[in-house]
Amino acid sequence: MRILIVEDDERVAAALEAFLARSGYATARAADGASALEMLGADTEVVLLDLGLPDVDGIDLCRRIRGRSEVPIVIVTARNQVAERIRGLRAGADDFVVKPYDVHELLARIEAVTRRSRPVRPESEAHVRLQGGDVEIDLIARQVVIDRVPIELTRKEFDIVAVLARYPGVAVPKERLIREVWNTDWRGFGHSLEVHVGAIRRKVGQVSLIETVRGVGYRLVG
Repeated sequence: MRILIVEDDERVAAALEAFLARSGYATARAADGASALEMLGADTEVVLLDLGLPDVDGIDLCRRIRGRSEVPIVIVTARNQVAERIRGLRAGADDFVVKPYDVHELLARIEAVTRRSRPVRPESEAHVRLQGGDVEIDLIARQVVIDRVPIELTRKEFDIVAVLARYPGVAVPKERLIREVWNTDWRGFGHSLEVHVGAIRRKVGQVSLIETVRGVGYRLVG
């Protein structure tokens, strides 16, 4: 996911970029409205928009972004008046977060607006095939089949596989796996994640299904 951060305060933007990078997100930063419009592209999946920009009022920029794109917009600003929240939401924003904020809450709001904007996948796209069709992951039936033989996975084990399957070819950070599978950011779950991955590997036998990406996390093989 690529997040466009529209923020003129370099210190605030740098801290936010660092946190999002650790959480597994790619970011781009615009320090003013003109740059934001230039950088807004088809690969932008969320816009984090500060209202206090040097060249344009953030509410007006929100309207202009919404006029050209359906990308989710989360306003992140020090303006805490109810009237400002109403103006922002009516201008096309999907959510409104007041500074100072907890970064984990902001991350949860980013995930919420992207879930709402993501189209429901048709059943035909809910099957992932790997390694020439020898491995099939059925996201609806919650089943992994290898050489036409179903593999018995626990709920958490399949949840791990399902998260990896949603990001084909991408190394998914451990932090994101823990957040999506256990719904927590507590790093103490790192050992539990490793134990579950080890159990998956034992169950699939000789088939190489999950690859460790050193210093990052895991990705599906094939």
